[in-house]
Amino acid sequence: MIKRLLNGQTKTITSAAIIIGAASLTSRFLGVIRDRILAGQFGAGDILDTYYAAFRIPDLVFNLLVLGALSAGFIPIFTKYLSEESKDKAWKLANQILNILLISLFFVCAILFLFTPQLMQLITPGFTGEKLAITITLTRIMFLSPVLLGISSVFGGILQSHKRFFVYSLAPILYNIGIIIGALVFVKFWGVYGLAWGVVLGAFMHLLIQIPTSAYLGFRYRFILDLQSKGLRKIGKIMIPRTLTLGVNQINFVVITIIASTLAAGSLAVFNLANNLQLFPVGIFGISFAIAAFPSLSALALKNDTQDFIQSFSNTTRQILFFIIPASALFLVLRAQIVRVILGTGNFTWEDTVLTMECLAMFSFSLFAQALIPLLLRGFYAFHKATLPFILGLISVIINVFLSLYFTKPFYLFGFNFDFGVAGLALAFSLSNILLFVMLWLALRKQTRNLDERRIITAVLKISIATLAMAIVTQFMKYGIEPYFGTRTFIGIFLQGLIAGLVGIVIFVVVACALKSQEMYTFLNAFKNRLYRLKTNYPKTGIDENVEM
Repeated sequence: MIKRLLNGQTKTITSAAIIIGAASLTSRFLGVIRDRILAGQFGAGDILDTYYAAFRIPDLVFNLLVLGALSAGFIPIFTKYLSEESKDKAWKLANQILNILLISLFFVCAILFLFTPQLMQLITPGFTGEKLAITITLTRIMFLSPVLLGISSVFGGILQSHKRFFVYSLAPILYNIGIIIGALVFVKFWGVYGLAWGVVLGAFMHLLIQIPTSAYLGFRYRFILDLQSKGLRKIGKIMIPRTLTLGVNQINFVVITIIASTLAAGSLAVFNLANNLQLFPVGIFGISFAIAAFPSLSALALKNDTQDFIQSFSNTTRQILFFIIPASALFLVLRAQIVRVILGTGNFTWEDTVLTMECLAMFSFSLFAQALIPLLLRGFYAFHKATLPFILGLISVIINVFLSLYFTKPFYLFGFNFDFGVAGLALAFSLSNILLFVMLWLALRKQTRNLDERRIITAVLKISIATLAMAIVTQFMKYGIEPYFGTRTFIGIFLQGLIAGLVGIVIFVVVACALKSQEMYTFLNAFKNRLYRLKTNYPKTGIDENVEM
């Protein structure tokens, strides 16, 4: 049973998305626990500012050298070799990528380790003295993580290509467990530096969990560095614009870090804590479905089957929106309860809560765009086109920079005086993401000539009506039950948000069913079929690949 669970293949996009979504839910839940621990121990102040600032350069290295090669290039080419029964070529390619990444990451991280003081002075101009010194040391420790995550991501690409999503989805869970161990255990011995060693432990566990299944599938390590291989050249051709796209996104966060470091102490922590909260639904629904759909989209694009590509893309889009639109409404209506329950402990003050929930409100307006951007990007990568997403991403980042500088300072608009502070960073981020979504959608539509907008719009109208009903009921329930539970205790706030949210969700389900939302019935059927397969010990026959979503 355990062997089948770890090594069994997932048959459909919906089933894969459920697996990844469930694991992502677990991982995000652990992330919530992690943030609660961090907020309670340190509050939104200098320590968390240094912790989040220390992630920037290691994250930049990982995204540039690893994700660009794997998400855009390795998976489509590796999948192609597997489909052509060229398994020896596929495993040779995997070893080539692994070795090149390993050498590149060691070299780059070693160089950056030496120049960390200069780099951190550049990206955190508002940090001085001990705060800057701590950030430098944390960053140097964290340079171990991109090396470990780089190796792990190669195995993750192998698992995705073979549609072994269960083990692949466990890796982020272990990553968060490592960080939690760092916050709870390592901090007792090494102080704030224990947080960085927790990140390293999480990266190591992220790698360790994926190796056995990759070996089961046939991976055997070989030291190969054939830089002239055709597959490697194809990946290089695809990954360059993809790497630039990811680089642009990382530059976006670097700019946010620079601006936040010049604001009040704790601003960078508040932005990151709110960002982590809003990434909860984006990760569970947007990224999970995009990851699950990518192998199928790549295969359809390879066969030049545009019609089925459009259908698969439309199905996945509608399923993402089915979850993300009501999630956005709940985040907006229950933002105070969400922030206070998750982060409101220990040294995390009410002022920190207010700032974080203001940021969360700004983020909630763009959740639909953030959830669909990963799918749109993978739509381009399936056609081996990554230059245009880079250009559009660059435009979005430039606009975000200007909007961030504008919204973080007091300004007048339509006769009113506004002073958003750190919430201005979240507002600028949301507006630039909505713009990027629109540009990517129009560009992909030009590639395929149609993205099944009629069915998507029909689905969105039904989802929006059900969401509006949910939001109204949730808002009334929130205030209606407040006298019974109060808002001064954790239990009171928790029960207020939980009951109001659950009643709202029930209303959403009832209204969606009444409107005969196809996405509601698809989800329920997929969930029922998944339970049946678990109950029958993973039979080899699965759900029809062409089932409607």
